[in-house]
Amino acid sequence: MQQIKISPEEVARGEMTAEHLELAARAVREDGVVVLEGVVDRDHIAALREKALADLALLQAREDAPYNWNAGNIQQELPPFPPYLFRDVLVNDLAIAVTAAVLGPGVKNAYYSGNTALRSDQRQPVHADLGQLWPNLSEATPAFGLVLNVPLVDVSPENGSTEIWPGTHRDTTLSMAGDIKVPEAALARWRERTPPVQPTLPAGSILIRDIRLWHAGMPNRTDQPRPMIAMIHWVSWFCPADTLRFPKGTEPFFEHPRLKTHAVFVDGPIDYIGSPQAYEYAPRSTLHAPR
Repeated sequence: MQQIKISPEEVARGEMTAEHLELAARAVREDGVVVLEGVVDRDHIAALREKALADLALLQAREDAPYNWNAGNIQQELPPFPPYLFRDVLVNDLAIAVTAAVLGPGVKNAYYSGNTALRSDQRQPVHADLGQLWPNLSEATPAFGLVLNVPLVDVSPENGSTEIWPGTHRDTTLSMAGDIKVPEAALARWRERTPPVQPTLPAGSILIRDIRLWHAGMPNRTDQPRPMIAMIHWVSWFCPADTLRFPKGTEPFFEHPRLKTHAVFVDGPIDYIGSPQAYEYAPRSTLHAPR
């Protein structure tokens, strides 16, 4: 798994060296994942982290708190309004260079959310956020969607860094129309070939992964929540189901020559606390006891 240390000079000019860009794009195509280290301002990370941790209690207080599979992982959105909008998060030139190199011209972002790993001994099932576009392919298509993850704290296996299965974006086991959870037989086959990894990443990094890549949220064994942002860059011809919402007046913030933000700009408050939904979560009190 490639982790590329981006120099302060590259960050300042908003452009990677040709060598770094080629390495990053090749890693996404071949491994399905790459990490760009040092590309988000640590002060911006700190501001978003402070707000995410302050909002966490409001999310957990919801009767329908949006947990993903288990109460160790909660879906959490970041405030979509100033002063919490940062271009090096939402419109990062270095990340866009990589996604455009892989997806081609006309890249669009249609997702801005995240999740927070809470103290827990539970893990998620291995899954892909989206399967292959067509079932029963002999070979996978090129990438059509790339997820950008921005950790708001330093992450490691101890506090629940995501388990990544390199190369599995090219496995055609899962199709878009089926279950996103990976069958055990497929996991066993890949484990023998390429075991999964749990990376250690500094805050300020952006992890870019093919949306078909197998991965799993892992237990956070610390008392400190681990918040992480997620965005999705789509190929130009893909029609995303989601449309982002930002306040009117912020349109110029999102202008970029290579990235279109798939959004509407609205008057009035945006309920980012009430909007996230749970995914395949059943509280233990509602589960039937094993027979």
